[in-house]
Amino acid sequence: MRKIRILALLVAFGLLVIACGGGEDAPTTTAAPATTAAAASATTAPPAAAPEPVELKFVSWQVDEPGVGDWWNEAIALFESQNPGVTVSFTKIARDTYVDDMITLFVGGDAPDIVHLASFEYPQFADEGWLEDLRPWAEQAGLDLTGWSGQDKCDWKGSMSCIMLLYFGFTMVYHEGMLAEAGIEVPTTYDEFLAAARSLTVDTDGDGIIDQFGTSHHTVSGNQYLTEMLNYVVDTGAYWTDDDGVAAMNTPEMIEALSHWKTVLTENLTPLDVGAGDARQMLAEGKVAMHFDGPWIWGIVKGAEPGIFEQLKFAPVPFNTPVGGSSNVIGMPSDLEQDKKELVWKFIEVVTSVEFQEKFALVGGMPAPRPGAVPSDIYESVPHFDHLVDATAAAAAAGVDRLPKGLEPVFNEFAKIVIEEMQRMIIEDLDPAVVGETLQQRTLELQNR
Repeated sequence: MRKIRILALLVAFGLLVIACGGGEDAPTTTAAPATTAAAASATTAPPAAAPEPVELKFVSWQVDEPGVGDWWNEAIALFESQNPGVTVSFTKIARDTYVDDMITLFVGGDAPDIVHLASFEYPQFADEGWLEDLRPWAEQAGLDLTGWSGQDKCDWKGSMSCIMLLYFGFTMVYHEGMLAEAGIEVPTTYDEFLAAARSLTVDTDGDGIIDQFGTSHHTVSGNQYLTEMLNYVVDTGAYWTDDDGVAAMNTPEMIEALSHWKTVLTENLTPLDVGAGDARQMLAEGKVAMHFDGPWIWGIVKGAEPGIFEQLKFAPVPFNTPVGGSSNVIGMPSDLEQDKKELVWKFIEVVTSVEFQEKFALVGGMPAPRPGAVPSDIYESVPHFDHLVDATAAAAAAGVDRLPKGLEPVFNEFAKIVIEEMQRMIIEDLDPAVVGETLQQRTLELQNR
């Protein structure tokens, strides 16, 4: 039976050869004149098919963020103009639930084509093998990443799983009029900051509700919570882990930091149950006296009403060391189709180009990671640019980063543990020393499992 099938295939193949004019017995025909054949071809051939439209999915928490959101949209517009038929679907996922939502997308096989993550989140994605090694792509494209700020943080187990989009240092924005009216100098230490925050947290209209806060922090769930706490942690000389990457949650320095954080929250010196976006907006609305944030806060400040904008000034954070380090990264899924990988890389080339790195500095109001990407007119657009550079240098010199050594692939789980214990500390009025011991035990269990 198998011989019959093979014979049938051979016969069919022979007929096909004859039909195609390849056999000796094939009938001969007189060729049409070239001009006639060309005319016939032009008349009968179907028109060339337009390329199939392609959509790249891109999610981010920065879609509507002033400054950097505008930068992303400019990059998307240029990319789409360079690649007809390709569109980028740019949609928002809230920062509070971002990492959990992204994990759900990856696990469900619906990951975005352009991957945007906070730098302290990407290791857990890379550890699962979800992120493409971008080193071969960069080498083939001739993208020199030497001196690129924070790029070493993208190395994960021998792969370059991302490209760093921002390396930063925290700054303080303060409302000059509020401080002046209260007779308060710009604070330079935690004690001065605490005294100022207490004086500037007031009920201005006498209705029994605080409507002006001394400071503002992200106080809901999400990894941003730990970034807000880190202001107080690094000030006391503490950190989540030690130099060997082992949990260091019960040191005297950490206990002091937990006490400082508890004081700010229990005394309502910050609005409670608000996310980072709302905390920043309250600053722009003149409801907050002092706010710590990365250089992206400039986009929020510029959006304030003129009367408030002229009161918002920049100064170093009033702590020993500013929060800083790597911020957010870009990458692509490792299991993406090859043709889409090539398109995503083209998009990455746009945002890492000299042109768009300089735009990043101008539009976002922050130092770009690409070496030398400092526009000549930056000080006209960002008058405090030197201050941002100094803050970045100070954080780098102190080795501060939001991505703790030893907790990289489990940072999301670690953050949930810290938030749970912080909420218990506030609600049950627990001793920070007791909380530190609980955090130490739970973190070690997480690291050793």
